[in-house]
Amino acid sequence: MNSKSLKLINIGNLLTYNSKKNSMVLEEGLEIIVRHGKIIEIGKNLNYADQIYDCENSLVTPGFVDCHTHPVFFNDRSNEFEMRAAGIIYEQIAANGGGINNSVKSLRDSDYNELKQRVIHRMNNFLKLGTTTLEAKSGYGLDLYSELKSLAILDEVNSEHRVDIIPTFMGAHTVPKEYDNKPDDYVDHLCKVIIPAVAKQGIAKYNDVFCEKGYFDLHQSEKILLTGLDYGLIPRIHTDEFENIGGAQLASAIKCVSADHLMCVNDSDIMKMADANVKAVLLPGTTFFLGKHKYAPYKKLKDSGLEVAIATDYNPGSCNIQSMIFIITLSLIYMGFEINDAIFSSTYMPSKILNIHETTGSIEEGKNADIIVWSLKKPIDIPYNFSNNSIKTVIKSGKILF
Repeated sequence: MNSKSLKLINIGNLLTYNSKKNSMVLEEGLEIIVRHGKIIEIGKNLNYADQIYDCENSLVTPGFVDCHTHPVFFNDRSNEFEMRAAGIIYEQIAANGGGINNSVKSLRDSDYNELKQRVIHRMNNFLKLGTTTLEAKSGYGLDLYSELKSLAILDEVNSEHRVDIIPTFMGAHTVPKEYDNKPDDYVDHLCKVIIPAVAKQGIAKYNDVFCEKGYFDLHQSEKILLTGLDYGLIPRIHTDEFENIGGAQLASAIKCVSADHLMCVNDSDIMKMADANVKAVLLPGTTFFLGKHKYAPYKKLKDSGLEVAIATDYNPGSCNIQSMIFIITLSLIYMGFEINDAIFSSTYMPSKILNIHETTGSIEEGKNADIIVWSLKKPIDIPYNFSNNSIKTVIKSGKILF
């Protein structure tokens, strides 16, 4: 780590979560000093530093933390996007052999290094769009070798790339074709073979399941998540995306760290989640990209006391969106977020879900210097200018990247 200090001067507005005040704070005219990749001082008229970066009166925020992505895939699924544009819904496409299983064969057949290079390219794009930390799932292999391969690639890219990657095992993404009409056999294989091997590999931190009609039912999802817990994998759940089959209740019963999607969650489920301290991850990009109109009920979730994050759900099929800027825009337009809450839900809150909030997710002394300098003045300018990349500079772990 470079021992030279860096000072950011002429910050117009600094917007960040402040843990001492337990709220988002917007302040003018501050300076920041960084050393060894950490923020060591925030204030006015600060001391000498080896390097000066002039923010030119611009807005400064923390780097984005994207807590729900699926970046380990080989081929895209633009053909399915074309089919949806012609009026065929996602569920029909999946039932006819498309969907998640459409990505499985190409990943299984892919060359390790070529797949890794594609993941690196996606990480480069995330950085350009201001995402400095992200959670990344496996789930397009759905057999022992390919799931371990996907996680190994995430681990290697994490060690080599500027983006920090938190890995999640998602062998329960869908039932692979070789287990057609035998979903319970696949669940047994997951629990008896793949999850123990994933735990032994030691890369994945979380275990996720798609608890949804046509994917994994409540009993299967519970078995997979509890088995993961037995092997030290923290449970998360995709649920209530297309229908409500009780997945949010299951998340509450086994105390998942988060329940994600939640477009079809009901009031009773929301209260159970609040009582169990299950956090909500909302993915408006998926609703938008699938051409649907029912967004997750953010205001109900917030009013219940639930902690809420937003994320991209970047994947090759249902949401080919890497931009947290665009996700913030959708959150304001379709879910009723205010801008400060949207920044909180895309920086500090996701870092809390990923249990890295002591070091990441806000601009505070002692934390990692993951910072966006915008070519904008006010927070609301971020979604207002969503069609442009209005990022002037990304600083990751104290290093100016561009």
